[in-house]
Amino acid sequence: MIRDTGQVVLNRFGLWQVVGDDALWRNTLLVPSYVAGVSTLLLVGQAIAIALHRRKNVSDDVEESSTRLRGHISALGGPIIFTFKLARLVACLALVVLSAVSMYKVSSHLDFSHTGLTHAALCATFIYASLLAILTVVTKPLWNSLITKHLIIVLLAPWAVYVYRDLWPLATYTLSPADSAEGWLIWTKVIVLTFAAIVVPLLMPRQYVPFDPLNPSLVPHPEQTTSWLSMVLFAYLTPFVFKAYKQPRLTLEDLPPMNDRDTLKNLISESYADLDPLQNKKKRHVLFGLVLRVYLFDHVKMAVMLILHVIGSFAAPIGINYLLKYLETGGENAIVRPWFWIAWLFFGPLISGMTFNLYFYIALRTIVRAQGVLTQLIFDHALRIRVQGDVKEDSLTQESPASEHPSPEGSSNARGGSSSDVDEETVASSTSFDAKADDQSSETPKQESKPNTANLAGRLNNLVTSDMSNVHGGQGFMLLMFYVPTQLTLSLIYLYSLLGWSVLPGVAAMALLSPLPGYVVKALSSMQTEKMKKSDARVQSVTESMNVIRMIKQFGWEDKMSALLDGRRQEELKFVRKLRLLELATMNISAFIPCATMIVTYGIYTLAMGRELTASRVFASVAVFGIVQEHFQGIFFLFPGLIQAKVSIDRINDFLSKTELLDQFSTGSSAATSTPSASSEICIRQAAFTWSSDTEDVNLPASSQRSFALRIEDELIFKRGRINLVVGQTGSGKTSLLMALLGEMHNIPLGPQSLVNLPRERGIAYHAQESWVLNETIRNNILFGAPYDEERYNAVIEQCALERDLGLFDAGDQTEVGEKGITLSGGQKARVTLARAVYSSADILLLDDVLAALDVHTSRWIVDKCFRGDLMRGRTVILVTHNVALATPISDFVVSLGSDGRILSQGSLSTALAKDQQLSAEAAKESEVIEKAEHEVDQETGDKTPKTTDGKLVTAEEVSEGHVSWSAMKLLLVNMAGKPGAIVFWGAFLVLGLVTRTMSNLDIWIIGLWARQYELQDPQDVSVAFYMSLYLVNMLSGMLVFSAAFLLFVFGSMRASRAIHRLLINSVFSATLRWLDRTPVSRIITRCSQDIQSIDSTLSQMLLNLFDVTFTIVVKFLAVILLSPIFLFPGLVLVAVGIWFGHIYMQAQLPVKRESSNARAPVLGHFGAAITGLVSIRAYGAQEMFRQELYRRTDRYTRVTREFWNLNRWIVIQTDVLAGMFCASLAAYLIYSGHMDASKTGFSINMAIGFSGMILLWVRMFNRVETEGNS
Repeated sequence: MIRDTGQVVLNRFGLWQVVGDDALWRNTLLVPSYVAGVSTLLLVGQAIAIALHRRKNVSDDVEESSTRLRGHISALGGPIIFTFKLARLVACLALVVLSAVSMYKVSSHLDFSHTGLTHAALCATFIYASLLAILTVVTKPLWNSLITKHLIIVLLAPWAVYVYRDLWPLATYTLSPADSAEGWLIWTKVIVLTFAAIVVPLLMPRQYVPFDPLNPSLVPHPEQTTSWLSMVLFAYLTPFVFKAYKQPRLTLEDLPPMNDRDTLKNLISESYADLDPLQNKKKRHVLFGLVLRVYLFDHVKMAVMLILHVIGSFAAPIGINYLLKYLETGGENAIVRPWFWIAWLFFGPLISGMTFNLYFYIALRTIVRAQGVLTQLIFDHALRIRVQGDVKEDSLTQESPASEHPSPEGSSNARGGSSSDVDEETVASSTSFDAKADDQSSETPKQESKPNTANLAGRLNNLVTSDMSNVHGGQGFMLLMFYVPTQLTLSLIYLYSLLGWSVLPGVAAMALLSPLPGYVVKALSSMQTEKMKKSDARVQSVTESMNVIRMIKQFGWEDKMSALLDGRRQEELKFVRKLRLLELATMNISAFIPCATMIVTYGIYTLAMGRELTASRVFASVAVFGIVQEHFQGIFFLFPGLIQAKVSIDRINDFLSKTELLDQFSTGSSAATSTPSASSEICIRQAAFTWSSDTEDVNLPASSQRSFALRIEDELIFKRGRINLVVGQTGSGKTSLLMALLGEMHNIPLGPQSLVNLPRERGIAYHAQESWVLNETIRNNILFGAPYDEERYNAVIEQCALERDLGLFDAGDQTEVGEKGITLSGGQKARVTLARAVYSSADILLLDDVLAALDVHTSRWIVDKCFRGDLMRGRTVILVTHNVALATPISDFVVSLGSDGRILSQGSLSTALAKDQQLSAEAAKESEVIEKAEHEVDQETGDKTPKTTDGKLVTAEEVSEGHVSWSAMKLLLVNMAGKPGAIVFWGAFLVLGLVTRTMSNLDIWIIGLWARQYELQDPQDVSVAFYMSLYLVNMLSGMLVFSAAFLLFVFGSMRASRAIHRLLINSVFSATLRWLDRTPVSRIITRCSQDIQSIDSTLSQMLLNLFDVTFTIVVKFLAVILLSPIFLFPGLVLVAVGIWFGHIYMQAQLPVKRESSNARAPVLGHFGAAITGLVSIRAYGAQEMFRQELYRRTDRYTRVTREFWNLNRWIVIQTDVLAGMFCASLAAYLIYSGHMDASKTGFSINMAIGFSGMILLWVRMFNRVETEGNS
């Protein structure tokens, strides 16, 4: 005889078979005690480990310095968290009292041996939990977090036991609560335990834990402090959403503060060791470092969320199966009550949706962080590369329209720039290095040539725009690796439980057809690679055109350039069209394979197995087959994005691993440029220099080598504290000599005593041959990050002849110079750049042909006032110049270079002129020009720049408020129609779309009709072949109609994309010069690259999906109403509520999207400015200043983008709740009204699930179209 009542109930549950007194340890009431025992052992071990390795942190110091209650409460997270902890403590003490009362009552009426011991053990568990709860109130944060985790686990154990013993039986027909004998005590314990174990952990805010305890955020992001329930429901965003709903326009300051774990500084600190090629000695692929090193834990969490979502996705099929079985049998032999399965239809999909939502939250957070890290990594690596170096593989090489586009910087002569030696920054942006030697004279046997490479600035623009956008599509690889295989495996297992071994032939059919997608995917991959090359060529052409747009307008080349860019666009669209055709093939294949599997399975089940198709089996299996079909379609939707992401990641990796670096960063370099030396001499000894490390043999005659080589075969020592001149013929290597000193050229030792020494301890200042300025004010360009000293600053302004120029501007030195200094003449830019070098505290100044862009009078002023002024006294100046006559009075040491890149002489100017007759002739000619100019009046007045009041040149981008305007969408929709006209085009598309979705839903109706025949007639009389043929004909017809609709839409979207691109280019080319002055080139390039790409792919795809969902909604809603007219009103309410939610959401999402787009352009602008001035940045040692500026701009973009995706998660969870409520309500009505048979009920629930999900999906799709419509 079994004396323990609880044990008897356990027997009825079938969990444990208790036999006799020796089975006490199997009692479920003892499970909490086991958990408490394990917790005690682990807690003691963890406490010992912490005590041995404890480190002081900020929170500990705060606590020890303050013993007041207020300080303790603040250290634990504030009064709200402390109140929750106190409430949980009270609940634990109440559980101790209640369990003691239960133990007393049991021991008074029953034998204490079994039941009493179990209650005593449970009471001891609650006492242990109370002790832990007390510790969570009194201990420091270091211990508090650990103890809280143990407390939650200890409380969850008895709660789960009581749910199993006493709550689950309420949902069944055959079981009763195991502890009902306790009466009100058991239900009181369950309520109190639910509060302590579930409510408090879910609702209690979390304590803010800063990433860096020494630098915590002043105001943490709400996601770092909100409760877990608010986190999974994204309820913490609700106040912000309604604020945006009420506020006309949102700005960056209105957004929630930035999560300190998203700041670029903190991201870099935890990622560079695995990503930076200089720190990652194992040379791993950057993808490996991101996935398996830096964000491994995030990917583990994503995998867990996906698995939970897969399990939860079977809630609807299982619920439908049991509900239809209940209808088929009239409730006979039912174990679980129908209301449980109705609730299951609500909570199961909701929890599944929440886990899927969390997956996307983690995935998108990881992608945004990875994009920030990769952007900074590309920038940092660009600071190390040799400007003329290039990737030797062809992965980054694009078609260069060098023959059709002049170099952007090379065109600066039109504005007064120098036309002499090629500047290193001109090289950085030119499309061909060999196209610009000193004077491009054919008489010179060899010039200071550079290797021919692709456009560095354009290539980097592509990496941080198009490629970085493509990286976003790579987050789907987790779906491909974990989600899809797990879902398909569990689907087949569940189908086997429903349909038996008939599933196996279906799986075999699926396996036979599975190679088909592989061929398409392979073609997609190669086609995507080719398409990216064409996109790169177009973006590069646009970049080059925008950089020289003033010259284009001056020469009247707008039509020619527009035609050329349109040709590039046509080439790109050819590959876009091929990609879309391949996508159509993948969609048809992905739709056919699951349907073929279903036909084979049902055919075998009815014909070979001789079984009847019941409604419960049909609609449950149809739901699972629908999951399989969605996954097959999803796979092929994922592949394009994954392929694009893989190609882009490979391009980024190639840039990081195969780009030629400066010698100081190259591990395989044969020399050590700028060899550390204790000497303060500026010298070069026994060394040769080339623009590429490919050229190592410099002993061949110079004329026989492909690239220029500078050779210092003996020793060259510049005089310290003096002005040193570097002179020579055009193309002799004067600029290369400065580059060699700065370490920009490849150093090839010519002897054992080889040395290059440029002391940097007291600073280096550099004036590039082609002046480089930032898109800042004139003052900031001169200061260049140095502290402002008014006296020194005014002296610099006077000595650099800038006083009169500043008087031309109403805002004076607060005038913005614009991108590439567009508001300044070539002479003004040269003097601003010179002023930067003079104002700096650098001891050594390297000036490359600073007088070339100046007239004679200004040059004379610079020589007399600046070079002979007090600010230059005692500083070492190395001046490269062609103006030998002007520079003669200030020269203390002269180096003359020959046409072969060797030193002709060093010492006095007379020696240099004696050894170089051509140079002597040029000097004599310059003297005549100077003498003549002395009698002319200086006509320089500077650029006729429009007067401004605040100095602002670049205007903020115009931001539309509210929804995307109809005129913007009309631009797309009307251009899609083209010549056939809007009525014909859209009428045909609407008809084809509705017919497609009608035939798609007829598939399910045909299967249901087939199953119903077994109820209406003898199973032997049911014609299986007829219904299978009917299903197959309907499926194939639907594919044909869908293909027609898809092709119609795709060709229309391409037509619109071509027209919009042409309008965009023409509008830019026809813009006024003033508009171009006020609009950054980076903003124009963003419109022509990122936004055009969105129109090509994302926007068109989203618009197609929106139409498809709309057609599906109409068909499914009509089906539900035809079978259950009473749900017309609830369905309309669902539509209205969904639209209202979508409207509120869009009020927040649209301004955030616009802020995101606006925040991206400054990042690109900073990139462009830095890349064109790489040598200047490195010479000044200003790398860290530029890094910090990129940190700031990237953090701004990250902050906005994170909120954009978080808002997307907010609307998703709201729609999931509404969809679940609608489906559960319809199921309850159909089950308990009893007016419909199982087949019609199954069809109605199936349609309702699709409708409720689709109506809210429509809201989300509409919102996505609007957000993408900002492009």
